[in-house]
Amino acid sequence: MLKLKRILLIAPSEMSHTPAFERAHALACATGALLHIVAFDYVQALAVAGLLDHDAMAQAREGYLQVHRHWLEQQARFYRCGGLQVSTEAVWARSSLTNLLEYISDFHPDLVIKDAHHVPALDRVFHRPLDWRLLRECPTHLHLVTSARNPKPLKILASIDLSHLEELTQGLNDRIVDLASTLAASFGAELHLLNVSRWSEISDAPRSVPTVSLDDSLRDAIEDAQQEAFDVLAERYCIKDAHRHLLSGTPYKVIELFAHQHDFDMLVLGTVYHPGPDRFIGDTVERLLNRAPCSLVIVKPVTPYG
Repeated sequence: MLKLKRILLIAPSEMSHTPAFERAHALACATGALLHIVAFDYVQALAVAGLLDHDAMAQAREGYLQVHRHWLEQQARFYRCGGLQVSTEAVWARSSLTNLLEYISDFHPDLVIKDAHHVPALDRVFHRPLDWRLLRECPTHLHLVTSARNPKPLKILASIDLSHLEELTQGLNDRIVDLASTLAASFGAELHLLNVSRWSEISDAPRSVPTVSLDDSLRDAIEDAQQEAFDVLAERYCIKDAHRHLLSGTPYKVIELFAHQHDFDMLVLGTVYHPGPDRFIGDTVERLLNRAPCSLVIVKPVTPYG
């Protein structure tokens, strides 16, 4: 079972206690992991002023950072009272994808936590939101928090995808259930396992098997193989029969509806992304990013930290 040792919380630039703080605190308490909180500060007006008076700008910038550092330390001090290892940092930089990835790479976390930000559909047409880009390029597991209703999740849903060949996903399904099992055990939460088969829409057909288009015998063979793989995975992590769910339909629609109907607090699912055209497996996550009725944990097949 995966052990979480280092958690990185990406705090908002506004000095506000958000749902991500609540979840990071609860998870650090449950696992005993070190929690590091970082905030990225950048005020455009100060940057422009610095073109005219560099010394005054540097002084104003440092004053601004000191206020934010003090606020972060106040949060950390409260957490440390419970015996947690907590560190904080406020850095003068834009919260851009490049800066976030560089910081994540330097810190080597087992899990990155940040608040999810809903982006209207029209805006997504013209640019890729930061959360969308992070779920593709973050080198380690990513937790996007939507609500603080239950900082300690009561119900966790692990959604796997058995439609791809194992060598393409690099053991992703096992890692999804492993992380979900770790989280469920840490929180004492109820863990459910879901696989959606018989896809009616296939966005990456060269890598998937649209079973509805096959003859009966071949379709039955594929479904039997998926059932066997599903049962093996469920048995390995001791998931109760009543918590195993095999459904059919369009994955993101089925997952969204199922998670909503059964009131899950956390949805764990995975992606595999390689640079280059048509090299993304797991676009269900992208479709769920602004639709899921609960927080998302995006699992990566491998991380550079182990």
